[in-house]
Amino acid sequence: MAFSLGTLLSAKPTSARQQKERRSFLLSVMLGTGTVALALAGYIPIVSGWVKRLRPPGALDEPEFLASCIKCGQCVQVCPVEAIVLADVTDGFGNGVPYINARKQACDFSCDAVQCVLACPTGALTHAIDKKEQVRMGLAVLARPDSCLARQGKGFKGKARGAEFAGLHRYIDVDRWNPIRVADRNYDVELCDLCVRECPIKDAIRLEPMSKDAGDKRRTPVVLEACVGCGMCEMICPAEPAAIVVEERKVWVAAAAGVSG
Repeated sequence: MAFSLGTLLSAKPTSARQQKERRSFLLSVMLGTGTVALALAGYIPIVSGWVKRLRPPGALDEPEFLASCIKCGQCVQVCPVEAIVLADVTDGFGNGVPYINARKQACDFSCDAVQCVLACPTGALTHAIDKKEQVRMGLAVLARPDSCLARQGKGFKGKARGAEFAGLHRYIDVDRWNPIRVADRNYDVELCDLCVRECPIKDAIRLEPMSKDAGDKRRTPVVLEACVGCGMCEMICPAEPAAIVVEERKVWVAAAAGVSG
């Protein structure tokens, strides 16, 4: 038997079951109507597309990645620093797809063997790579040069992101196998070099003099071709907002990865 919405709204429920079914139906109608309205208005990008995200190591090109990922969450489960999370409804077509918020929790390769790639059952995280140096998630760029402490010739003392920051990092000199909270690490450096110091990839970033004056302490971060876009430099940067950030899917180009002068 078919019922119109008007009939259902005006009908008086005769049993507890009917009351429950009526409430469930009305809730579904309201949620569905609200979701469609928000999507059409652009608040939920189901219609407009998806949010651009930093993907886990080994992710295929975005269209192929979105088509191949089955949202199983295996990569999330094996990440030792919990850097990989699943997108929510605000990501539209990307809902449930894994991504990394580098400022909140970067991929520091604590696993050593790109376990997320090994765990992926579909190849959305390509099995063609087997070590961290082969990863290309994006590229670090000095987005806010004026905020960089090294470019100001300043040192840094204290906790990189404050006492409340929950991000994790594996400090080899503390524990070879287990990451600890960044908030548990105190720094005391004459010239801030945290982006270089904590980079997990050899020769991915370095500090270069900003002038030929031997007395000039200022140095500028220069990103090199080895950068994999893991986001560790962005997470550890003590400036707020971060002076250096990762641009997802960006490819390294000579003479364009650093800032001078």
